[in-house]
Order: sequence, then C-alpha cells, then structure tokens
Amino acid sequence: MEIVFQVSFRSITLGALLSEKLGWPLHEGDNFHPQENVEKMARGEPLTDKDRFPWLLKLHEVIQRERCSGSDAFVACSALKRLYRQILLYGSKALAFSSGQDQEILPPSLPDVFFLFLHGEYDLIYQRMTYRRGHYMKAELLRSQFEILEPPLDEENVLPLDIRMGISDMAKEVEKHIISLKASPVKP
Repeated sequence: MEIVFQVSFRSITLGALLSEKLGWPLHEGDNFHPQENVEKMARGEPLTDKDRFPWLLKLHEVIQRERCSGSDAFVACSALKRLYRQILLYGSKALAFSSGQDQEILPPSLPDVFFLFLHGEYDLIYQRMTYRRGHYMKAELLRSQFEILEPPLDEENVLPLDIRMGISDMAKEVEKHIISLKASPVKP
C-alpha cells in the first residue's frame, strides 16, 4: 500500500512520523525535482505543467517500484491536479490519455494506492511556510498552488486531513484508515 501525500503542507513531518511508526520508507518528492525546477522555485517562479510532468513521472517510477516489490511506502508530494494524480498512478499513459491519444479509460484510483489530502486555509499554510527555513520554495508561490488546486474526489481513494489537527492526531487517522483498508476486501 503506497500513500501519496496530496498537498505537502506539513506532509514531511507527518510522513516522517508515520514512516518511523510503521517502518515504511518515505520518499520525499522534493528530492526528485530536476535542478531547473529547484532554481525556478528559488527565484519565486511557479512551476508549469511542463515543468512538473518529468518530476511526476519520476515519482510514478518510485511508486511502481514499491508496488512491484510488494512494499508499503510513503511518497510525499504536491499532486495538485487530478492529472498529476493520474500521472503518479499511470505514468505516461495518463499523459497520452489526457491528450486524447489513448481511448482507454483510466480508473480514478488503484486499490493499493491511496492519497492523503492535507488541506487548510491559505493564511495558515502561508504562515507556516514563512517559518520554514532552508527550503527553496518561496512562500509567495503558495498562491499559484491554490489557484491550480483541484481537490481530490472520493473516487480517487483519498483520506482528507485538516492541517489544523496535530501531527499525532493526523497520524492516528491515517493508521485507522490503513487498518480499515487492510480489513476490506480489495475491489477489482
């Protein structure tokens, strides 16, 4: 079961806590950005879809590797749009589908992957980002992320978490969700 953090506000801390508690590896999406993306964000320029696609495809490879090995893992990243989440699940097949090249219908989710949607008010997230030290993404870029955000739908196999909750409370919610998923039969 892989977990993909939908929006990375506080996801690193939550991912690290869950990784430690459950013994699952944590793959931090920021570590997979090409240098051009890092430099662009450091200059305060928002990323475009074109900038994000290669990054999302790398993360898809991580997810596929973990799925093929049968391992449980966390992947923390900002999958702000439905297309981004589809790329994480299906890789370049999602890009072909979105451009109309592929007529196959892609399911909105995979039974062994679920998303956490860490959501909150702009002002709270902005405040937390301004306290963050040593990160290349400027807090001023938050507005661009809110502008493109497409909150996930239930059909995308998502657990929404309000970031006003404490990290340990969010971790408990995630653990309960994992237990309920493991107790449920896998849908075809």
